[in-house]
Amino acid sequence: MTAAGPLSGITVVDLTRVLAGPYCTMVLADLGARVIKVEAPGKGDDARHYGPFMDGQSAYFASLNRGKESIALDLKTDSDRAVFERLLAAADVLVENYRPGTMEKLGYGWDDLHRRFPRLIYAAASGFGHSGPFSRRAAYDMVVQAMGGIMSITGQPGGPPTRVGTSIGDITAGLFTTVGVTAALHHRHASGEGMKVDVAMLDCQIAILENAIARYCATGEIPGPLGARHPSIAPFEAFSVRDGSIIIAAGNDALFAKLCDALGRPDLAGNPLFETNEQRCRHVEALKAEIESALAGQTAAAWLETLTAASIPCAPINSVADALSNPQVLARNMVVTLEGAESDRLKIAGNPIKLSAFADPPTRGAAPALDGDRTRILADIEAPNRQ
Repeated sequence: MTAAGPLSGITVVDLTRVLAGPYCTMVLADLGARVIKVEAPGKGDDARHYGPFMDGQSAYFASLNRGKESIALDLKTDSDRAVFERLLAAADVLVENYRPGTMEKLGYGWDDLHRRFPRLIYAAASGFGHSGPFSRRAAYDMVVQAMGGIMSITGQPGGPPTRVGTSIGDITAGLFTTVGVTAALHHRHASGEGMKVDVAMLDCQIAILENAIARYCATGEIPGPLGARHPSIAPFEAFSVRDGSIIIAAGNDALFAKLCDALGRPDLAGNPLFETNEQRCRHVEALKAEIESALAGQTAAAWLETLTAASIPCAPINSVADALSNPQVLARNMVVTLEGAESDRLKIAGNPIKLSAFADPPTRGAAPALDGDRTRILADIEAPNRQ
């Protein structure tokens, strides 16, 4: 099922596999594009073989490839190359996440494709991009998290190297590739010309370092891990209460004063050590001790109720199960179901991009069986009047 959306009428040929590329094409499909996944015969996307499995299907694969179509093609055989080239002739976008040089070896590098299909947008997501001394190196999420600096600021002070808990190396590359594709479509609308979109996982890790770069450039000090604490705002971290921990984020002086009142410690707002954010950051350990002393007498639930009533940003530290049952998450349709008899029990993340002109249905199209859409795809590209 192709979703209705602003990219309806756009056809994407998807050569991607595992995570970074499929995440990009998943977002494009959620926005209405028709995504035709081209997979290796017999095996398909490697992610088809990653657990956990439900009814014989990889839940991992299904969550990233919902609403797409599949055709199996061997791009080293003449007959399948002919089919692939007919797909490209009818497509708007090609997305791949091979190591740089692979497409050139197949005869489908950017220069060749642009000459033959001048309106085609070619998007490549790779570990290090299509230029630079590391371009041909292999990369995985963990590699770019380490090289990009984000692992150096994640975890507890003095603790071992810690990976961010989701594959942000892949996911940020997928998201930035999606942005690049939509920008290229806008440019083509004005110019009539396709373009190459080149996104590197490592580049994306640098792009999301945000204030760590600013702090280093401004002070010369190399940032390190701070646990749950914000490096530039206080109080802005996890605090212990009677039965666990909660998050409190008082991001300005006015919120801090309200927090002090809610804690029953209005004197803290007037304490010279805590009067400004700069002072609070300088004396953050003393501030945390004072706040936790006030919090110690009540439970997380009680404090969250009190702080929420006082309009102070706060939160429980939810498990994944807690997050998926959160009433706000459910109200925003962020837990949806895959269609199909074999996957109707599989819940996946919804589309966070809410568009007023388009519905946000509670179900999504099922992930395709390997080569499961061959007949329809071939009929479409062989139909008369295709451009």
